[in-house]
Amino acid sequence: MTQRLFIDGHALWSSQVAGERPAPAMLVANERRRAPDSVLVALEVAQRAVQASGHDPATLASVFTSAHGDLAIVDALCTTLARDPTLLSPTRFHHSVHNAASGYWAIAAGARAPSTALSAHGASFAGGLLEAACQCEADQRPVLLAGFDTDARGALASVNRSRGLLGVALVLAPQRSARSQWSIGWAVRPGAAAAPAPTTLAALAGNAMADALPLFEALAGGHGAAFALPLTPQLALALDLQAL
Repeated sequence: MTQRLFIDGHALWSSQVAGERPAPAMLVANERRRAPDSVLVALEVAQRAVQASGHDPATLASVFTSAHGDLAIVDALCTTLARDPTLLSPTRFHHSVHNAASGYWAIAAGARAPSTALSAHGASFAGGLLEAACQCEADQRPVLLAGFDTDARGALASVNRSRGLLGVALVLAPQRSARSQWSIGWAVRPGAAAAPAPTTLAALAGNAMADALPLFEALAGGHGAAFALPLTPQLALALDLQAL
């Protein structure tokens, strides 16, 4: 059975396009200097999507999804552990946890609504979208979805192919409003699915959050689209996007 929700706001940020470090205005300058790239890009797209939606960020439930979290932080921690564990940085450890971006968002936005952090490897955006859609439908409340992944660094780059810095965000709503820009039908279908390869956003496909690109390519093109994103080898997330 296909369920239908509404997209009230969306945003995409990429280092390949912007060519600079994200700088979300919701963080004070000192916090922007301290925060890792993963947190910065997650908050940048979350802030933009919420502003476009017109919702109060403090009231939004949220889902933050990432295949790997911050690979540069993980590489730095592993390198320090191998060389001299006594030099391990508490701040870097704090930034290495998978819900770091969710925590920063809650503090900066003053959000007290439920927040979820999840990972599903190469299907992390699809998994996050499914979680956000289920929450939106079940609770009948708007939900912020933010997906992000970073560049693999150091020894990790030899076993992980994630490249660049990519963040995407959606604000899903159960009812149409004056701010709703799109409707999106979704359903979990049996059977394997191969996500359509992006064309205009193909340069971003090296990032671990690349499963978001087919949807955001359709949003950028301003046209409807129907496609499926892989969830597992046995399941797919079927999407039907329609402009309003």
